[in-house]
Amino acid sequence: MPIPLQSILEIALDIVMNPLKRPQQNRDLVLPGIIAVGLVWSVGLLGFGVWQNLQTPQLRREQPNNPPVKAVSENSTFAQVNPVPSGRFRYSGSPNWSSIRLVVDSAVQSERREYQLSYVQPKDKPANSTTAIDLLIQDQLDFVQSDRPLRPNEIKQAQTKGLKLQQIPVTTDGIAIAVHPSLSIPGLTLQELSDIYRGKITNWQQVGGPNLAIQPFSLSVGSVGSVDIFLSKVMEGQSFSQTLDYFPNLTAALRKLAQSPGGILFGSSAEIVPQCTVKPVPIGKDAQEWVAPYQAPYVLSEDCPNQRNRINSPAFLNQQYLLTHPLYVIYAKGGEPAGEAYTQLLLSNQGQELLLKAGFAQLSASSQQ
Repeated sequence: MPIPLQSILEIALDIVMNPLKRPQQNRDLVLPGIIAVGLVWSVGLLGFGVWQNLQTPQLRREQPNNPPVKAVSENSTFAQVNPVPSGRFRYSGSPNWSSIRLVVDSAVQSERREYQLSYVQPKDKPANSTTAIDLLIQDQLDFVQSDRPLRPNEIKQAQTKGLKLQQIPVTTDGIAIAVHPSLSIPGLTLQELSDIYRGKITNWQQVGGPNLAIQPFSLSVGSVGSVDIFLSKVMEGQSFSQTLDYFPNLTAALRKLAQSPGGILFGSSAEIVPQCTVKPVPIGKDAQEWVAPYQAPYVLSEDCPNQRNRINSPAFLNQQYLLTHPLYVIYAKGGEPAGEAYTQLLLSNQGQELLLKAGFAQLSASSQQ
C-alpha cells in the first residue's frame, strides 16, 4: 500500500535531522522523502515570492520612508547634537506646535546660534500641516512641524518632484475634550462623543449631566490634524452633525466655550489642559473606565493661573488615554540637512525635557516602530 505523502515528509525530516537514528528502517524512504520535502519547499518559496511581488509595490507607493526613531540619549544636550548645519532655515507647520516654538525652538536658537530658524507664514492660506507640506514639496521650506502623518496624495506629489519625504515622530500629543467649568459629568465614552457630534445625543442629561442642551464646537475640517484624528478615531468615518459651530482657530473656540455652559470642544491637549476657562473631561472606551488627560488632582478654575493642570504624561506614554497621537518633523531625504538636525535636537534628552515643559509627552513605544 502506498505510504501517504504526510508520512513520507515526517519520516524524511526525521532522517535529515537524525540521520543515524534508524538507518536500516528508513533507507528506502530517504530518496522519495527528500524529493517530497524539496518539492514542498520550492512551492512555498515560489508562493512567497509571488505574494511579495504583489504586495511590495503597493506598500512602496503608499508608505513614506520612515527610519526607526533613535533612542533618546540620557545625557545628550543641544550642544552635543552633531552635525548641525550653519545658516538660516525655513520652516512652518501646525498651530498645535505653537508652544514648542515658544519653549523649544527659542532654546535651540539660544544655544545653537549657527543654526537659525525662520518661520514662514503662508500667503493667503492658514498656517497648518497641509499648507506647510505643500510648501515643502514646492521647495519653499526646509522642514515641517506636522500634527499628522503624510497623506498618500502628498507622498505621490512629492515623488513627481523627485523627493522622498521622511516623517519622524518626535513627541506625543493628545486630543482633549473640553466643556464649560460649571458642567458636572463624570466622563464620556468614545461612543457618546460620536453620538454628540453626530447629533444623536443633544442634552447633557443623556450622559449623566444636567438638563441642558449640548452645543458642539469644532475647528474647521482640514485646519489641524486633531480634526482628522477625531474623525478617524471617534467618528469612524461618520459625518459631523449639521448643527456644529465651526471656528477658524482654537483661541476663538475656547473663548466661545468659556461663555457657553452647554458647549463641548475638542483640540490639542497641550493647548486645552492648562486653560483656566474650560474643563477637560475624562474619556474611556466604556462607562466608568475614565482616563483623564490631566494629572490628578484636578486644579479648579478658581486656583488657576497660580496653578495649572498638566497633561497626564504616564497615560499618554502607555496609551491608556485613548486619543493620543505623535507629532512629526517632515523633510526631504537627501536635501538640506536642516530637518534631520532639528529632529535630532528634539530627540535629545534636553529636547525631550523641553517638550514636556511645552505640554507634550515622550514618544510611546508604538510611535517609534
